[in-house]
Amino acid sequence: MTRALLAIALAFAAPAAADPRPAPTVQSERLWLGSAWYPEQWPEAAWERDIVLMKQQGANVVRIGEFAWARMEPAEGRIDLDWMARAIALARKHGLKVVLCTPTNTPPAWLTSAYPDTLRIDGAGVQLGHGGRRQFSISSPRYRELSRKIVTAMAERFGSDPDVIGWQIDNEYTDESYDPSARAAWVEWLKERFGTLDALNTAWTTQYWSQTYGDWAQVPFNDKPGNPGWMLELKRFITSTWVGFQKNQLDTIRAHAAPRQFVTANLGGLGWANRFDRYAINRDLDMASWDNYVGTGHLEPYRNGATHDLARGWKRKNFWVMEAQPGFVNWAPVSNILDRGETRAMAWHMIGHGADAVLWWQWRPALNGQEQYHGALVGPDGAPLPFYEEAAELGRDFARASKEVVGTQPVSRVAILQDYDSRWAIDFQLHHRDYDQIKLLLDYYRPLKDRLGAVDIVEAAGPLDNYKLAFAPSLNIITDEMASKLSAWVRDGGHLVLGPRSGMKDGHNRLTVQRQPGPLAELLGGRVEQFYALDEQVPVSGADGSATARIWAEQLSTKAADTQVLMRYGKSNGWLDGQPAAITRAVGKGRITYLGTMLDDVAMRRFVEGQVQGADVAMLDRLPEGVERMTRTGKGREITIFVNHGKTPRTIALPAPLRDVLRGGTVREVSLGAYGVAVLGTGAR
Repeated sequence: MTRALLAIALAFAAPAAADPRPAPTVQSERLWLGSAWYPEQWPEAAWERDIVLMKQQGANVVRIGEFAWARMEPAEGRIDLDWMARAIALARKHGLKVVLCTPTNTPPAWLTSAYPDTLRIDGAGVQLGHGGRRQFSISSPRYRELSRKIVTAMAERFGSDPDVIGWQIDNEYTDESYDPSARAAWVEWLKERFGTLDALNTAWTTQYWSQTYGDWAQVPFNDKPGNPGWMLELKRFITSTWVGFQKNQLDTIRAHAAPRQFVTANLGGLGWANRFDRYAINRDLDMASWDNYVGTGHLEPYRNGATHDLARGWKRKNFWVMEAQPGFVNWAPVSNILDRGETRAMAWHMIGHGADAVLWWQWRPALNGQEQYHGALVGPDGAPLPFYEEAAELGRDFARASKEVVGTQPVSRVAILQDYDSRWAIDFQLHHRDYDQIKLLLDYYRPLKDRLGAVDIVEAAGPLDNYKLAFAPSLNIITDEMASKLSAWVRDGGHLVLGPRSGMKDGHNRLTVQRQPGPLAELLGGRVEQFYALDEQVPVSGADGSATARIWAEQLSTKAADTQVLMRYGKSNGWLDGQPAAITRAVGKGRITYLGTMLDDVAMRRFVEGQVQGADVAMLDRLPEGVERMTRTGKGREITIFVNHGKTPRTIALPAPLRDVLRGGTVREVSLGAYGVAVLGTGAR
């Protein structure tokens, strides 16, 4: 690893330095609608028909290039971008803008044949071959060099093209490599992070099981379970490697591209994937984007909505959905189609949670290849499929609503704090097979989403100045620095609610010498005496009524005279009987609360709503079952989007007249049919 790349790697967790370039704004200047299009897969005579049908469907952007390296560079050093220029010219002719994608997710056969050292080696030591995708090593200096050459050629050719509005780097970052170059980079990473082996051994407590290392080469490098400190550091290294892989392309794009062109990376894994830290990945980028698929079954509004909010929190601003399924996929256990109207509702759900763009994957299915059966807007014959009309309806929607929605974003005074280090630390050692951190987060999220127009999910280490209330369901790792920041925020008026397993670990994934919540125990005026994985449910009671605890329970105690008990466990395993399950303390102008268990849905709703009321955050009226309300605010107006996620018609009475953005006029009541959508506005047009 070069000194330059090592510096990139070591800075991965730090906030990005101020960028002297003017921030691009084109990505949020309108509602964008489009598709991924692969002109290299089709005769050029068919291209214009594709573009015309896109325009008629209501598209205003098209995404090209991400898997076309073999067409761009059919042999090493022989660059052919003329065909891409002709595709962009066709888009221009019919009024579509273009997002260019770098093709590095699928290296051409000449590359992997000539340079087998660029191929990825998986955690079992097996080297991948050609014929799929992501078969390259993200650590390989040679692969980065070859990637930079093709990306440089693209940026030099199209960086000043007025119809290219942005760039997508690679496609759905996924797999790390365990090849020799990666191992060498790992050793350099450890030397820079720890300085000496003594420091590393101390940080990881390697006296346990005689793991003590006397040489850097002895430190393992694989994907097998091991020492928790080693596992956490490996995740950080993998993150840094992806940041370096991305920056290799980012730097050359920005060296040649106009400042108005944005740069992003479409993150896959259905949003919640945590192979690497997605806050770190997004720091250098102009905006976040992710790929939103349902797979089997139908949209789960809370989980999908929370995923959008997570993506919005990666950069704390609006995002793009770079891939959305046009009805169905080809990779799910049952790749069923979404009901008629459901995909339109899903698209407005994206917009309501902060998306400024929806791009379908894909426009037309390839005649061969691993995704032949994936949904599309037109068939292999180039003629519209049944879904095309639903996509066209959405195109008409966006044309009517774009001027109203542009410049607005979800705004909340309540945040859920999320932290990749903590997620990794818990996932390494669940202690209960049913301990699911995403489900736990959703336990907090659902009641918030039902009573607020928007909910933020943000990085725990980030600023909280704009929030009155923050829930931290799984803040397992709390460093002294984080504790200091959270304490100051609470004393200044913030309300912090900690969930189970909070503050068990320090920054090296070691158990803290303080009882939970570690460095926040003094602020709380209480602590966790012991934790218990539950093999049966436990009764809980408090001033708000009775409840049931499940999966996990922590025996709390109060240490300060002004720390109050909110809930106690009932008769259970003897250890928990009568012991505090939740405690709270007012500190300065704010409050800190600790809930040491997972409550049933009814009790969780009571608890969360009680915390919202206690923080003096206004709540909205409840809605009929299956109806979701989303709000976007900005430029002196508020946009309210209602989506009926069910098939039963619903009617909503409004507290005041609102403008109907999609149908015109003013309404006092909204009627939503199956998968119905309403977009309502206040303020000046």
